Amino acid sequence: MLAGLLRSEEPEAPGLSDQVLEELGLLFHPPADPRAAKWAMAYWVAGQIADGSLDPATGTHLIWADIAYDLGYPEELQPLVHCAHNLDGWEESWGVSFEELNREALEAAKQFLNKRSAATAGD
Repeated sequence: MLAGLLRSEEPEAPGLSDQVLEELGLLFHPPADPRAAKWAMAYWVAGQIADGSLDPATGTHLIWADIAYDLGYPEELQPLVHCAHNLDGWEESWGVSFEELNREALEAAKQFLNKRSAATAGD
C-alpha cells in the first residue's frame, strides 16, 4: 500500500510507514525516561542479533557505541562490548575466524536476553 500511494495520498505515508516497520519487527517504541530508553534499546538490539535479523558485528557495535557509552559501560553489557571490540578490530593473524567471533557475539546477545528473562521471571 505504501509504495502505491498517489501524490494526493502522501499524508497517509507516515502511518503506513509505521505499519510496515511494525510488520517487519523494526519499529522501536522507547520509554520516555532516557536511561530506560537506552536499556530498552539494548534489549531490542540484542533481540535482533539473537533472532538473526541484525548482523552481530553491527549490533554489538551499536550497543557499544550508542548504548553502553551513554549508560557508563554497565557490567551487564560488558560481554557485548567485548564482542564489539573483537569484531571491530579483528585481524586474520589472531588465529580465530571472524565467523567464530560472530558466533560469540550471538551467544552473548542470547545470554544477555536470558538474564533479563530470568530476572523478569523472578519478579
